[in-house]
Amino acid sequence: MKKMLILQMRPEDEAADSEFQAILRVGGLGPDEVHRVRLDQGIPEIEIDDYYAIIAGGSPFDVSMDQKEKSQVQKDIEAFYDILFDYVVPADFPFFGACSGNGLLGKYCGARISNKYPEPIGSVEIEVTEEGAKDPLLKGLPRTFLALVGHKEACDTIPPGAVLLGTSGPCPIQMFRVMKNIYASQFHPEADSNEFILRIRTYKNHGYFAPEEADGLITAIRQTNTPIPKEILKRFVRHYKL
Repeated sequence: MKKMLILQMRPEDEAADSEFQAILRVGGLGPDEVHRVRLDQGIPEIEIDDYYAIIAGGSPFDVSMDQKEKSQVQKDIEAFYDILFDYVVPADFPFFGACSGNGLLGKYCGARISNKYPEPIGSVEIEVTEEGAKDPLLKGLPRTFLALVGHKEACDTIPPGAVLLGTSGPCPIQMFRVMKNIYASQFHPEADSNEFILRIRTYKNHGYFAPEEADGLITAIRQTNTPIPKEILKRFVRHYKL
């Protein structure tokens, strides 16, 4: 039986483990139903046909930063995704990339990635587009919903040929689809407030916010509830699960 491939890029063990558990919990997946790969620990050989779909999580890496400033780990991960997308995109293979997964897919597909549309850690109101309202992952859901975000870079424009599914005032490209089965979101569909509190503590010295703002961000986010993004990820899993 084929499994879901979960690709992670967080070098911090606690944050990576928490993200993985969140994906399992929200997706309704058991540990034996997935293959987890932490790309920060090495680049493996992947046989895509062993899986029915791929979920790619977030990371502290920025694809738009100068190549000279990137670590070898980041360069290796980006090279891996270029090879992966050489298969995924022509084959229209089911893929869902969140945050960093969104940037990597967007860049591969021709979007410009920059720090023009950053969003501080917190919640933002997402507006579903007309095309989004027709998509299987969003159909029947509220036309506006809250989602958790926190990023220094984003797609400036939608990739050529892609379909914009969700947008927001601070960041116009919040969710898009390439062909029929390849999805990306700037927001984090797996995360809840506890997950983001951990990430605030983990990444408080990574430039997302001033370190002295951490306690205030934790207080602000503690009561945040974002059920719709979780439903989107759950639908992705259900739609492709064999």
